[in-house]
Amino acid sequence: MGQRLSRLVLLTLVWPLQVVACGLTQPISLSFAQSATSVEAYDLVEITATVGPPRAGNCFTDASFTGTFRAGDQSSWRVDGFCDADDGSVFRIRFMPPRSGEYHFIVAYRQGAFERTWSGSFGAVDGRRRGPIRVDPVNRWHFIWEGTGEHYFFNGTTAYWLAGWRDDEVIASSIERLHRLKINRVRVTLAGRTSGFYGEPVMIGASWTSLNTVWPAANRQDIYHPGFDYTRFDLSHWRKFERALRFARDRDVIVSVVLDMNDSVVHPAADSADELRFIKYAVARLAAYSNITWDLGDDLNSYRTDAWTRRTGELLKLWDPYRHLATSHPTDNRHQDRTAEWFDFTSFQEWSRNQHEFMLAQRRLQSRLGRIIPQTNEEYGYEDHYPLWSHGPASESADTLRRTAWDIVMAGGYQTTGETARRGTHIWPNTGGGWMNGRGDDTMTMLEGYAHMVDFFTSFEWWRTEPHDELVSVGYCLALPGVTYALYLPPAGTVDVRLEPGRYVGTWFEAATGARVAVPPFVGGPRTSLTAPGANDWALLLERQRDSE
Repeated sequence: MGQRLSRLVLLTLVWPLQVVACGLTQPISLSFAQSATSVEAYDLVEITATVGPPRAGNCFTDASFTGTFRAGDQSSWRVDGFCDADDGSVFRIRFMPPRSGEYHFIVAYRQGAFERTWSGSFGAVDGRRRGPIRVDPVNRWHFIWEGTGEHYFFNGTTAYWLAGWRDDEVIASSIERLHRLKINRVRVTLAGRTSGFYGEPVMIGASWTSLNTVWPAANRQDIYHPGFDYTRFDLSHWRKFERALRFARDRDVIVSVVLDMNDSVVHPAADSADELRFIKYAVARLAAYSNITWDLGDDLNSYRTDAWTRRTGELLKLWDPYRHLATSHPTDNRHQDRTAEWFDFTSFQEWSRNQHEFMLAQRRLQSRLGRIIPQTNEEYGYEDHYPLWSHGPASESADTLRRTAWDIVMAGGYQTTGETARRGTHIWPNTGGGWMNGRGDDTMTMLEGYAHMVDFFTSFEWWRTEPHDELVSVGYCLALPGVTYALYLPPAGTVDVRLEPGRYVGTWFEAATGARVAVPPFVGGPRTSLTAPGANDWALLLERQRDSE
């Protein structure tokens, strides 16, 4: 096992007093430190530059720290560093080795005309870590974990202002709870700010805020006139965000890093140096964490154009050494950049209660465009949340949303849900926050139903199946015909299934509880009738036995 970053191994080189050259002041001293000589693949190694005065006037604009890392097979990565001290005294570069082996690097600190380089090496060992998620190159509607090659069943929730908690322990316990409920993806905003007028018992207060400040703000509590200094960064917020990333990474929870949102109202100007600096800084600080995907912005088409989306998505992929998966989240799904190389999966916002047909239609459209990528709906409703344009309480109940998730997944897609916020934040009983900030208590049970769905799908090779509703008389069907048939019956009852001839075994699965009832072996045919063993909604897994069995 490789050494962890917490075991600091200092390899330091200090330059003596420098003189003024070319009219630009140079640092009195400059030292470099390497965090470890051995790490696991998909962990990260950190190179630190400690800079003595006189330093850059603005360390975020007037100095840089960059590096090149090479593996033994001569693969190379150019990696940008970042300033991590307001006075410019500390710069860091983080690198995530994607496989075992020896790595060599050279880093360069620049301040005006002054430049110093330093080189070193480290080893990476195979710790069987899961790396970034990728689109499965064989079954391109689905995802895999790089490193292990395991398939990733995308089961998401929104904890949008998770980073708004003051206390790291609340953030950690919230992630831990979601992980326990088999959530493996969380949508979290990096810079998004909002007034919080959602009709929820969630209020800004001493322990939590929805007014994120990635930049220093003269009036941080004023959503409309915060007085941001876009040339600098609020380092405390970034450090808190990356501590959450590390905690989630150690539990194989992917964090969708949503760069910004329409509610923020105040943004750096589109395509400006300030905006590009923000995105590049986000990549420099966060990309070495294996457990992220990028989202260019929530409700993106309400404050950015499609042309901007493509330009920025391409730049993001250019700057990210690891090319983490990326998407965007518009209010109008026609603004999904489906054919662009930078765009790795859809992130729909669609609240209808005919999700199965909607997702099938998106799958057909994606096929016609000639580029197969995973289809996800990341906003189809929030438990107990009834905006004026929704369909009211019945459509946002825990049971309705759970059933809607099955509708989506049975169309070969994936989903991100949202828990109730009714347990309150800064309002009694002050034990929740749900989709707004990720916190929950034991009374919030909706995600237990989602966990049962995960159990069902991960019990077979779901990524090899395709939608085949034509094979069943009622309900939905995913199948690899002649091998595997997965059925879902929203109303329980009897279903006729068109099976390839052969001997089958099966299991009924009660979707709401996870209860299982075995189906004795039987001989299937073009019209096989099977009856669910109870009321409510049931799933059924049928697998054909091999001739030797």
